[in-house]
This record gives sequence, C-alpha cells and structure tokens, in this order.
Amino acid sequence: MISGRVQGVGFRYSTQQQAQQLGVCGWVRNRRDGTVEALFEGDAALVQDAVAWCHQGPAAAQVQTVETCRENPQQLSDFEILPTV
Repeated sequence: MISGRVQGVGFRYSTQQQAQQLGVCGWVRNRRDGTVEALFEGDAALVQDAVAWCHQGPAAAQVQTVETCRENPQQLSDFEILPTV
C-alpha cells in the first residue's frame, strides 16, 4: 500500500513498466482513499527491487509511506493495472 501524492501522477503505469522491466508479475490499482495498492510476485530479490522503487515512484509522485505484507502466491503470469476499488 503506497500513500502520499500517488494518484494522478502516472504511478500505476510507471509501476507496470517497472515490474515488466524487472520481470515480476502482479497488479497495481488505485484505491478510493487516495492510496495505490500493488502486488508483486516473482524472484524475491526482484520483488524487493519493485518494492524499493515504490518508495520513490515516478518523478511527479511524493511517496509518504509504503506498507508491505507477505501473501500466498497467486501464480500470476503478467503485470496488470486493475480497476479502482
């Protein structure tokens, strides 16, 4: 869960590009509370790289916090942008 100025700055699209460059699967979506939620799957080191990138995000973003938790793998095969929840 990423909070701060993270909506309206291309965060989801940049996250998708970053994940695809790293070769990790998962998804990213906006939440109605103004946060961005992302899920990454893949090699542990590459997932860590993706999470580390979220602490900065795209140039126009102003990330305040990044909260992480572990979940059971979903065996995803791509990285998608999902609808807002």
